[in-house]
Amino acid sequence: MAGEAGEGTKLWGGRFTGATDPIMEGFNASIGFDKRLWAADIQGSQAYARAIEKAGLITGEESTAIIEGLNKVHEEWASGKFELQSGDEDIHTANERRLTELIGEAGRKLHTGRSRNDQVATDTRIWLRDNILVLRDHILDLTSVLVKRAIQEIDILMPGYTHLQRAQPIKWSHWLLSYAWMLKRDLERLDEIRGRVNILPLGSGALAGNPFNVDREFLAKELKFEGVTGNSLDAVSDRDYIMEFLFWGSLLGVHLSRWAEDLILYSTKEFGFVSLSDAYSTGSSLMPQKKNADSLELIRGKSGRLFGNMAGFMMSVKGIPSTYNKDLQEDKEAMFGVFDTLEGILQVAEGTLSTLKIDKVACRSALSPDMLATDLAYYLVRKGIPFRDAHSLSGGCVALAEKKNCLLSELTLADLKTVSPLFEEDVSHVWNYENSVNQYAVYGGTGVDSVTAQASNLTAWLNSAKAKYQNFAAQAKGGGSEA
Repeated sequence: MAGEAGEGTKLWGGRFTGATDPIMEGFNASIGFDKRLWAADIQGSQAYARAIEKAGLITGEESTAIIEGLNKVHEEWASGKFELQSGDEDIHTANERRLTELIGEAGRKLHTGRSRNDQVATDTRIWLRDNILVLRDHILDLTSVLVKRAIQEIDILMPGYTHLQRAQPIKWSHWLLSYAWMLKRDLERLDEIRGRVNILPLGSGALAGNPFNVDREFLAKELKFEGVTGNSLDAVSDRDYIMEFLFWGSLLGVHLSRWAEDLILYSTKEFGFVSLSDAYSTGSSLMPQKKNADSLELIRGKSGRLFGNMAGFMMSVKGIPSTYNKDLQEDKEAMFGVFDTLEGILQVAEGTLSTLKIDKVACRSALSPDMLATDLAYYLVRKGIPFRDAHSLSGGCVALAEKKNCLLSELTLADLKTVSPLFEEDVSHVWNYENSVNQYAVYGGTGVDSVTAQASNLTAWLNSAKAKYQNFAAQAKGGGSEA
């Protein structure tokens, strides 16, 4: 019967005698999204062909035919000429089907001792470890812009905020570098994740291992993995590396969402600190005067999508029993979705930051003497007053200025002496924003020397980070998987 013949051609066919419901066919198929793994799948299959030749399972001629046939399959995918068939339920089925069409019986030997369970785990690891480098480059590019602007615009002062209230004067550069440090941590976490991604599961079979003494260390070397998995049951069901990536993407999204929120506020008429380039803004269909920070709003909004992918897949995994279950098919759409979203976010963020203009006059105008109340307390501390008492006395000065309906800096020396006799003529030096900022000279502070040191250290780190995976990136580019 036609249905029986159709089932027999599937990789899992043979015992099945009835046709699969067409709705179930579509529900079960993953080719619509896992075709993005085509290059990784071919890469893994070519290495496996060499391994089973080494194990004596196929001849040298058969191995050569398989590898050359897969090169042709690669060319078809790369040129857009590969034609999917109705029975291609996933990328593994599609590639093996086409290979067998091209080289005949030898293609049917490729799957010896291998399962789609260890095959797909290998494919996703290859794809993710290679495309981590793509995101790495974007993070480094964005961080570089933050650091360069911090160096170039180091003289600009602005309010620093806590609870969204004006708190103390800071440098614009200090604000920029606060996000550079977040991105540094994000990249360091990504490098750690990549190390855990780069462990080879191939050779684990469906769940019990490989019965043909296939050399897994050889496979790892061929595929540029740093090691092999230690337990076949764990290897075919482990998606920790994807969940880690999804969490990492969510955290990076949180950082960039906060950065976007700051700039959205700073770009409003109420703040007026920055203006966005027209290239990263849109207008209103109703109000001609409006310029909307849509680039930043989308960055902020898409952070929710990142978190949703992470939470959704973790809930899919939490209840499955040991080894492979079809629930794990949900991993790829989440992984691809987070990668695509982050690639867009990072590039738009870099473009937005590179082209926005800072209004240093508006930033400076937003400073007010009341933001120096802490400095007034520090003045008294330097006179020997305990900080708690100095804080209370400074608060008394603020209350006096409010009572007199004047600025804190407009209080006369006589006024200040009614609060504390320790105030002297030199208190006038407190009312200088540059002095206020530059007193925070300890490393990590907003003083000019500290900000300069931060920028210098971040520049050195950037240079080191760019060189860290240079050799691997070149190798991955030559034989890696498609984004």
